Amino acid sequence: MDVATPTPDLVVVGLGYVGLPLAHQAARAGLTVTGLDASPAVAAGLNDGRSHIDDLDSADITTMLEGGFTATTDPSVVAGARNIVICVPTPLSAEGGPDLGAVTAAGRSIAGHLAPGTLVVLESTTYPGTTEEVLRPLLEESGLVAGSDFHLAFSPERIDPGNATFGVANTPKVVGGMTERCGETAAAFYRRFVDTVVQARGTREAEMAKLLENTYRHVNIALVNEMAIFCQELDVDLWDAIACAATKPFGFQAFYPGPGVGGHCIPIDPNYLSYKVKTLGYPFRFVELAQEINARMPSYVLQRSLELLNDAGLALSRSRVLLLGVTYKADIADQRESPARPVARKLAEKGATLIYHDPHVEEWRLNGEPLLRARDLEQAMAEADLTILLTDHSAYTPKLLNENARLLLDTRGVLRRLPSGTMPEDGRTTAPIEREGVVVL
Repeated sequence: MDVATPTPDLVVVGLGYVGLPLAHQAARAGLTVTGLDASPAVAAGLNDGRSHIDDLDSADITTMLEGGFTATTDPSVVAGARNIVICVPTPLSAEGGPDLGAVTAAGRSIAGHLAPGTLVVLESTTYPGTTEEVLRPLLEESGLVAGSDFHLAFSPERIDPGNATFGVANTPKVVGGMTERCGETAAAFYRRFVDTVVQARGTREAEMAKLLENTYRHVNIALVNEMAIFCQELDVDLWDAIACAATKPFGFQAFYPGPGVGGHCIPIDPNYLSYKVKTLGYPFRFVELAQEINARMPSYVLQRSLELLNDAGLALSRSRVLLLGVTYKADIADQRESPARPVARKLAEKGATLIYHDPHVEEWRLNGEPLLRARDLEQAMAEADLTILLTDHSAYTPKLLNENARLLLDTRGVLRRLPSGTMPEDGRTTAPIEREGVVVL
């Protein structure tokens, strides 16, 4: 049975990859924290000391529990809470627009127990206007008025799963309040456990800041992905060109091509901005074009795979293909929107026999069917007609790849990276390809 801490300092609604690290950092700072999640399994697991995200282990959860943290599915836990932060998912709908179902559900559940003086903050990524146009009316069904009876703000999450350098405490926190007082109240709250708080003019500016960050990345990744396609035709080493450009100490930030884009932020968040712009009657051509380019990269991986096999006198339909890494990002278990899935689907459609290896994923399904997982990595590479590196997990070292793969397509540029901390005397910016049968996207 769920047991909630009486009148907690903070209730975090949604205990996923955003909410749980937030709850952890607040608890470390001495706040009494209760987590509210719609999943009984998530709540039960946390109360038993088990973590379900990459950035926290079970020892972290145990420490939180010892400090008074509890998880529950009972929305009445928000009654009397001083601060409530909403960190629920905001995926895309089947039609490609924003799905705010979890946000509206959270708003309604909070409204039934909202007390005067409470601070409510939305952290879930969404389009500008959501906090005031969607969440505010739901909360005001409580009979309380935002800005006078309770405080309302938006603060974009900036969680980077697997990032060992930047976490909740040392990543600057942007906060925008519905009123100036709401913003000041939210900023004061976050300063209790975040080093730097940046106050936006209002909720819309804070909402836009998150979308701007990810649209910037989305567009620039699309730029280098498109360059990868035509640079191969022009016989230009794009990886070397990027590395050379990155030596400029100003005016350039390096982005790299890959098999597609994954995670929640880049494939999904810019579409929220595109949706809002379309309601004004304008096309958002940059986002739409970037989406088109990034979405075609799995097809380009298929094309390069066919070429590599054809050069070796092999047919894809009769080949055994090993996929290395199926998560969307290196050294984490998160598979959300991973480009590995569309790549695998295209290879399977052409008749390839697929196996996969990922040190963080015990079981992986394609079209509902489990794919064979390689247990002995070196043997699997030696037996595969083609190995495709899709996720640059640290386990996939250049030495391992060069010595064991018969044919290799490296979609992440692992083989072009210089060893950390090295500075070759000849001034090279990228490592050379060591043998035939190995290509980089």
